[in-house]
Amino acid sequence: MSKITKETLNFLKDLAKNNNREWFAENRVTFKEHETVIKEFYQSVLDNLNKHDQIEKLKLFRIYRDVRFSKDKTPYKAHFAGSFTRAGAALRGGYYLRIKPGESFIAAGFFGPEKEDLLRIRKEWEQDASEFREILNTTAFKNIWGNLEGEELKTAPKGFDKEHPAIEFIRKKQYLFTRSFTDKEVLSSSFTKTIDESYLAIRPFFNLMSDILTTNLNGESLL
Repeated sequence: MSKITKETLNFLKDLAKNNNREWFAENRVTFKEHETVIKEFYQSVLDNLNKHDQIEKLKLFRIYRDVRFSKDKTPYKAHFAGSFTRAGAALRGGYYLRIKPGESFIAAGFFGPEKEDLLRIRKEWEQDASEFREILNTTAFKNIWGNLEGEELKTAPKGFDKEHPAIEFIRKKQYLFTRSFTDKEVLSSSFTKTIDESYLAIRPFFNLMSDILTTNLNGESLL
Protein backbone atom coordinates (compact mmCIF):
# COMPACT_ATOMS: atom_id res chain seq x y z
CA MET A 1 0.00 0.00 0.00
CA SER A 2 1.43 3.34 -1.07
CA LYS A 3 1.88 6.00 1.61
CA ILE A 4 2.94 9.61 1.95
CA THR A 5 6.53 10.04 3.12
CA LYS A 6 8.09 12.61 5.42
CA GLU A 7 10.47 13.45 2.58
CA THR A 8 7.54 14.50 0.40
CA LEU A 9 6.18 16.81 3.08
CA ASN A 10 9.66 18.26 3.60
CA PHE A 11 9.95 18.92 -0.14
CA LEU A 12 6.68 20.85 -0.06
CA LYS A 13 7.93 22.88 2.91
CA ASP A 14 11.11 23.70 1.00
CA LEU A 15 9.06 24.65 -2.06
CA ALA A 16 6.96 27.03 0.03
CA LYS A 17 10.14 28.75 1.22
CA ASN A 18 11.73 28.82 -2.25
CA ASN A 19 8.79 29.39 -4.54
CA ASN A 20 10.68 30.55 -7.60
CA ARG A 21 11.58 29.10 -10.99
CA GLU A 22 15.32 28.95 -10.34
CA TRP A 23 15.00 26.79 -7.23
CA PHE A 24 12.39 24.58 -8.86
CA ALA A 25 14.58 24.02 -11.92
CA GLU A 26 17.46 22.95 -9.68
CA ASN A 27 15.16 20.53 -7.82
CA ARG A 28 13.06 19.26 -10.73
CA VAL A 29 14.43 15.72 -10.47
CA THR A 30 13.51 15.61 -6.77
CA PHE A 31 10.06 16.98 -7.58
CA LYS A 32 9.51 14.21 -10.14
CA GLU A 33 10.46 11.60 -7.55
CA HIS A 34 7.90 12.93 -5.08
CA GLU A 35 5.32 13.33 -7.82
CA THR A 36 5.69 9.61 -8.54
CA VAL A 37 5.06 8.83 -4.86
CA ILE A 38 1.97 11.04 -4.91
CA LYS A 39 0.61 9.42 -8.08
CA GLU A 40 0.96 5.99 -6.50
CA PHE A 41 -0.78 7.20 -3.35
CA TYR A 42 -3.71 8.71 -5.24
CA GLN A 43 -3.99 5.51 -7.26
CA SER A 44 -4.29 3.58 -3.99
CA VAL A 45 -7.11 5.89 -2.89
CA LEU A 46 -8.79 5.36 -6.27
CA ASP A 47 -8.45 1.58 -6.02
CA ASN A 48 -10.11 1.65 -2.60
CA LEU A 49 -12.92 3.89 -3.84
CA ASN A 50 -13.69 1.59 -6.74
CA LYS A 51 -14.33 -1.26 -4.31
CA HIS A 52 -17.54 0.45 -3.16
CA ASP A 53 -18.15 3.23 -5.69
CA GLN A 54 -17.73 3.84 -9.41
CA ILE A 55 -15.11 6.43 -10.31
CA GLU A 56 -14.70 7.44 -13.93
CA LYS A 57 -11.84 9.89 -13.53
CA LEU A 58 -8.93 10.67 -11.25
CA LYS A 59 -7.54 14.15 -11.91
CA LEU A 60 -4.23 15.16 -10.36
CA PHE A 61 -3.80 18.92 -10.47
CA ARG A 62 -0.59 20.38 -11.85
CA ILE A 63 1.95 21.96 -9.52
CA TYR A 64 2.06 25.09 -11.67
CA ARG A 65 -0.10 28.04 -10.67
CA ASP A 66 -2.06 30.18 -13.12
CA VAL A 67 -0.87 33.64 -12.11
CA ARG A 68 -2.42 35.62 -14.97
CA PHE A 69 -5.24 37.08 -12.85
CA SER A 70 -3.76 36.65 -9.39
CA LYS A 71 -2.01 39.15 -7.13
CA ASP A 72 0.05 36.23 -5.84
CA LYS A 73 2.68 35.69 -8.54
CA THR A 74 4.43 32.71 -6.96
CA PRO A 75 4.67 30.15 -9.77
CA TYR A 76 4.05 26.90 -7.88
CA LYS A 77 1.52 25.37 -5.51
CA ALA A 78 3.14 24.18 -2.30
CA HIS A 79 0.79 21.21 -2.19
CA PHE A 80 -0.44 18.22 -4.16
CA ALA A 81 -4.14 17.85 -4.90
CA GLY A 82 -6.50 15.65 -6.86
CA SER A 83 -10.17 14.91 -7.41
CA PHE A 84 -12.20 11.78 -8.06
CA THR A 85 -15.26 12.04 -10.32
CA ARG A 86 -18.08 9.53 -9.94
CA ALA A 87 -19.20 7.67 -13.04
CA GLY A 88 -22.38 8.18 -15.03
CA ALA A 89 -25.37 10.50 -14.87
CA ALA A 90 -26.92 8.63 -11.94
CA LEU A 91 -23.99 9.04 -9.53
CA ARG A 92 -23.60 12.64 -8.37
CA GLY A 93 -21.02 14.27 -6.13
CA GLY A 94 -17.24 14.23 -6.07
CA TYR A 95 -14.26 13.59 -3.81
CA TYR A 96 -11.17 15.75 -3.26
CA LEU A 97 -7.84 15.24 -1.50
CA ARG A 98 -5.09 17.78 -0.78
CA ILE A 99 -1.67 17.06 0.71
CA LYS A 100 0.00 20.12 2.25
CA PRO A 101 2.17 20.27 5.37
CA GLY A 102 -0.03 21.32 8.27
CA GLU A 103 -3.05 21.86 6.01
CA SER A 104 -3.97 18.51 4.48
CA PHE A 105 -7.66 17.73 4.08
CA ILE A 106 -10.24 15.75 2.18
CA ALA A 107 -13.52 17.11 0.88
CA ALA A 108 -16.67 15.75 -0.67
CA GLY A 109 -19.85 17.17 -2.09
CA PHE A 110 -20.89 19.68 -4.72
CA PHE A 111 -18.42 22.51 -5.33
CA GLY A 112 -20.17 24.26 -8.23
CA PRO A 113 -23.66 22.91 -8.99
CA GLU A 114 -25.07 23.95 -12.35
CA LYS A 115 -27.89 26.48 -12.21
CA GLU A 116 -30.57 23.90 -13.01
CA ASP A 117 -29.23 21.42 -10.46
CA LEU A 118 -29.03 24.06 -7.75
CA LEU A 119 -32.65 25.07 -8.35
CA ARG A 120 -33.73 21.41 -8.22
CA ILE A 121 -31.92 20.94 -4.90
CA ARG A 122 -33.46 24.08 -3.43
CA LYS A 123 -36.93 23.02 -4.54
CA GLU A 124 -36.37 19.70 -2.78
CA TRP A 125 -35.44 21.41 0.48
CA GLU A 126 -38.44 23.70 0.09
CA GLN A 127 -40.67 20.66 -0.16
CA ASP A 128 -39.00 18.46 2.48
CA ALA A 129 -35.51 18.64 4.02
CA SER A 130 -36.14 16.11 6.79
CA GLU A 131 -34.10 13.29 5.25
CA PHE A 132 -31.20 15.66 4.68
CA ARG A 133 -31.34 16.83 8.30
CA GLU A 134 -31.42 13.23 9.48
CA ILE A 135 -28.23 12.43 7.55
CA LEU A 136 -26.43 15.54 8.82
CA ASN A 137 -27.38 14.83 12.42
CA THR A 138 -26.34 11.18 12.43
CA THR A 139 -23.60 10.79 15.05
CA ALA A 140 -21.31 8.68 12.85
CA PHE A 141 -21.61 11.21 10.01
CA LYS A 142 -20.97 14.25 12.23
CA ASN A 143 -17.96 12.59 13.89
CA ILE A 144 -16.25 12.27 10.52
CA TRP A 145 -17.50 15.21 8.47
CA GLY A 146 -18.75 17.78 10.97
CA ASN A 147 -21.08 20.45 9.65
CA LEU A 148 -22.22 21.39 6.17
CA GLU A 149 -19.97 24.02 4.54
CA GLY A 150 -19.98 26.02 1.31
CA GLU A 151 -20.76 29.49 0.03
CA GLU A 152 -24.26 30.81 0.61
CA LEU A 153 -26.48 33.79 -0.07
CA LYS A 154 -27.07 36.30 2.71
CA THR A 155 -30.80 35.94 2.25
CA ALA A 156 -33.27 33.73 0.39
CA PRO A 157 -32.83 33.09 -3.34
CA LYS A 158 -35.40 34.77 -5.57
CA GLY A 159 -38.73 33.00 -5.32
CA PHE A 160 -38.08 31.41 -1.92
CA ASP A 161 -39.40 32.40 1.49
CA LYS A 162 -36.66 33.82 3.70
CA GLU A 163 -38.56 32.49 6.72
CA HIS A 164 -38.71 28.92 5.39
CA PRO A 165 -37.65 26.39 8.08
CA ALA A 166 -35.02 24.97 5.70
CA ILE A 167 -33.65 28.35 4.57
CA GLU A 168 -30.20 27.43 5.95
CA PHE A 169 -30.01 24.80 3.20
CA ILE A 170 -31.94 26.67 0.51
CA ARG A 171 -29.59 29.65 0.48
CA LYS A 172 -26.51 27.46 -0.03
CA LYS A 173 -24.66 27.77 -3.34
CA GLN A 174 -22.36 24.87 -2.50
CA TYR A 175 -22.87 21.69 -0.50
CA LEU A 176 -19.48 20.68 0.89
CA PHE A 177 -17.95 18.72 3.73
CA THR A 178 -14.28 18.73 4.73
CA ARG A 179 -12.08 16.80 7.11
CA SER A 180 -8.59 17.99 8.09
CA PHE A 181 -5.57 15.89 9.02
CA THR A 182 -2.35 16.50 10.93
CA ASP A 183 0.99 15.65 9.36
CA LYS A 184 1.24 12.70 11.74
CA GLU A 185 -2.05 11.34 10.41
CA VAL A 186 -0.95 11.92 6.80
CA LEU A 187 2.26 9.95 7.39
CA SER A 188 0.46 7.07 9.08
CA SER A 189 0.32 3.72 7.30
CA SER A 190 -3.44 3.74 7.91
CA PHE A 191 -4.04 7.07 6.14
CA THR A 192 -5.47 5.51 2.98
CA LYS A 193 -7.84 3.45 5.11
CA THR A 194 -8.95 6.54 7.04
CA ILE A 195 -9.59 8.40 3.78
CA ASP A 196 -11.60 5.51 2.40
CA GLU A 197 -13.70 5.14 5.55
CA SER A 198 -14.43 8.86 5.37
CA TYR A 199 -15.43 8.71 1.71
CA LEU A 200 -17.65 5.72 2.44
CA ALA A 201 -19.35 7.64 5.25
CA ILE A 202 -20.40 10.41 2.82
CA ARG A 203 -22.40 8.00 0.70
CA PRO A 204 -25.80 8.51 2.38
CA PHE A 205 -25.52 12.19 1.38
CA PHE A 206 -24.43 11.29 -2.16
CA ASN A 207 -27.25 8.75 -2.47
CA LEU A 208 -29.84 11.33 -1.45
CA MET A 209 -28.46 14.00 -3.76
CA SER A 210 -28.22 11.55 -6.65
CA ASP A 211 -31.87 10.61 -6.16
CA ILE A 212 -32.86 14.29 -6.09
CA LEU A 213 -30.89 15.23 -9.19
CA THR A 214 -32.16 12.32 -11.27
CA THR A 215 -35.86 12.77 -10.49
CA ASN A 216 -38.44 15.54 -10.61
CA LEU A 217 -40.36 16.77 -7.56
CA ASN A 218 -42.87 13.98 -8.06
CA GLY A 219 -40.13 11.38 -7.78
CA GLU A 220 -40.27 10.47 -11.46
CA SER A 221 -36.98 9.49 -13.08
CA LEU A 222 -35.33 11.96 -15.47
CA LEU A 223 -32.89 9.40 -16.85
